[in-house]
Amino acid sequence: MSRLSATFARVKAESRAGFVTYIMAGDGETADLLDALPAAGADVIELGMPFTDPMADGPTIEAAALRALDNGMTLKGTLALAAAFRARHPDTPLVLMGYANPIHHFGYANFAKAAADAGVDGLICVDLPPEEDTELREALANVNIAIIRLATPTTNDDRLKAVAAGSSGFVYYVSTTGVTGMGKGAATDVSDAVKRVQTATGLPVAVGFGVRTPEEAAEIAAGGADAVVVGSAIVNANHDGGTKTALELVSGISAALRAAR
Repeated sequence: MSRLSATFARVKAESRAGFVTYIMAGDGETADLLDALPAAGADVIELGMPFTDPMADGPTIEAAALRALDNGMTLKGTLALAAAFRARHPDTPLVLMGYANPIHHFGYANFAKAAADAGVDGLICVDLPPEEDTELREALANVNIAIIRLATPTTNDDRLKAVAAGSSGFVYYVSTTGVTGMGKGAATDVSDAVKRVQTATGLPVAVGFGVRTPEEAAEIAAGGADAVVVGSAIVNANHDGGTKTALELVSGISAALRAAR
């Protein structure tokens, strides 16, 4: 059983939603924050790969990416962070999230091998739709790395079939149209959408984009999401107050999720 499958099975057995945390590689003291996230309550960690043109991301993640690039972070550097994390944390799933351009320049097969060597469990490639991800998906499948696709409020039933085909790990449900960190969808709409995506794909569904507070996370968890994703709020907390402030937010959201059902 993969780390992702084992983790989603565990949180289901605990009758709660999982907690997926996102941070940007190279933005602040990433290694320290990354190392502390599991103890603070993160079940799955998404590690952002900084890119100059993050088209799906709002101003918080975009600014974090630019800070990381200014700090000298690269795709190889991100993979090194992943490898160091994996050496200390053998069980926590680690998912890379980013854009196709750096991966394409690295080479799909080379990237897949390097990610596997670093202990990466999955990849969310935001701007590579199912029709165009075959080469990357096959390279990742060869090394048992999941390709995790996005579904949105505008994803109809026919499109969900394309999202489901070849997907693994979980589906990332974007709770609202627009970019990251700019608000979330109504709880009832999200709950109905989660059920539809779960039925269509047979995979766990993690809900993100715009979830900022423990109360918002708990509301989504209570509506049936298999996991809740929080990114921009953690990135902001880390930038404004450092690792301690970010971890306090993570701990608060984790406690709320555990009490939500």
